[in-house]
Amino acid sequence: MIKASFAAARPEGAHALAIVVGSDDLLHDRLGALPESARTLVVRAAEAQRFDREAGAVAEVFVDDGGAARRVLLVGRGGADEAMGFERAGGALAARLMTSGETRLVVEGSGLDAAAAARLAFGAVARSWRYDIYRTKLPRKQQPTLEEVVVAGAGGEAEAAFARYAALLAGLDLTRSLVSEPANVIYPESFVERARKALEPLGVSFEVLDEAAMKELGMGALLGVGQGSTRPPRLLAMRWSGGAQGTPPVVFVGKGITFDTGGISIKPAAGMEAMKWDMGGAGAVAGAMMALATRKAKANVVGVCALAENMPDGNAQRPGDIVTSLSGQTIEVINTDAEGRLVLADAMTWAQRTYKPKVLIDLATLTGAMIISLGHEYAGMFANDDDLAAKLDAAGKASGDKLWRLPMGEAYNKIMDSQIADMRNAGSREAGSITAACFLARFVEDGVKWAHLDIAGTVWADKAGTLHDKGATGFGVALLDRFIADNHES
Repeated sequence: MIKASFAAARPEGAHALAIVVGSDDLLHDRLGALPESARTLVVRAAEAQRFDREAGAVAEVFVDDGGAARRVLLVGRGGADEAMGFERAGGALAARLMTSGETRLVVEGSGLDAAAAARLAFGAVARSWRYDIYRTKLPRKQQPTLEEVVVAGAGGEAEAAFARYAALLAGLDLTRSLVSEPANVIYPESFVERARKALEPLGVSFEVLDEAAMKELGMGALLGVGQGSTRPPRLLAMRWSGGAQGTPPVVFVGKGITFDTGGISIKPAAGMEAMKWDMGGAGAVAGAMMALATRKAKANVVGVCALAENMPDGNAQRPGDIVTSLSGQTIEVINTDAEGRLVLADAMTWAQRTYKPKVLIDLATLTGAMIISLGHEYAGMFANDDDLAAKLDAAGKASGDKLWRLPMGEAYNKIMDSQIADMRNAGSREAGSITAACFLARFVEDGVKWAHLDIAGTVWADKAGTLHDKGATGFGVALLDRFIADNHES
């Protein structure tokens, strides 16, 4: 990612210059940083490019600035009521200049308050994230050149306001890196070590259960998923204790299937390589813990990751097998590709017994049906408590990680009943995301406020977005960080 800094005045030297324009701004007045002759050229160029000032719109021109050719960009932030306008503006600038040959971008920030300046810088840095470590022959025109964004003239408080976003960026970096790595690099054991290396120095404590420990406890559901792989499963718990002593922690549980072939119910070959990101829920939990620990959040939070690889070897779980979960409930395995709910079942039970939370939130790339329902714009939300659902929805709107609540009910729950066990792990194709949520609800203990976030359509993108390029989005990190900040910090 590029660096972000703040300056009292526009620095000297070579740089591209960006000017932020809102819907109600007088364009000529916003161009005060340029010579009069250059202002006229910029206005005409904006008109020629149909620059409409909507958030993220960009117009570009080269001008003579004191004898030097200066690249000038106008970027729209939309209207005053568009909360995400500054993030979109920063992201659009980074996307435009990332491989442009420019190394430094200066944003004329006079007139921007500290919060707006910080948010713009965050958008630029978040959008600049790339993962090129395995590319050894990147063509010159595709090589990133932009190294820094400087917001000038926004006031001395902008840097302090950016500190919160810097912590969020650290979390996004960890999540996106974990999700982007191939399955021969990130598997249960290496996921644990990558998270430990990032988080232990920040004061996060770790507990890791191996196969023997899980077997002794009776985690038959989680172990059943991993028994077909040579990569042994792990249960990872990361604890941040920044709140009042004795306050029950909020618990996040993430699905961490580091690669999902579908097991014996094997997936089609086409597109299976994408299943390296089936650990996106666990990745988001690790990134959220990174953000919280980096900014020293005044809250008690535990992140639990259920880590396994779902493979189809001779020892793999079979359709028709029955496993006994940690809760004591038995599960008939109808489809080995419905494995995420199995690992979550044991992880949720263990987390509730160990930490006695009042609030439990799980995140999982759980169902393809969710992509059919909501596409890639929203993650699905299911909850047993209206107040928790409302708070998560508000955090989603504020952070940009949008959620849409779906129903649950006894009619859906009955679909998951089995004739020979307490339940089955897969029903019919209809309402697949809902029945999966009903399955998980059977492992929520009385009195626990619980939400299930199905993020199958949002952790990976085949096209660039406002704050991300193609690939890992980091969805969930900003959402969880905002939820804790708004509702659980003392």
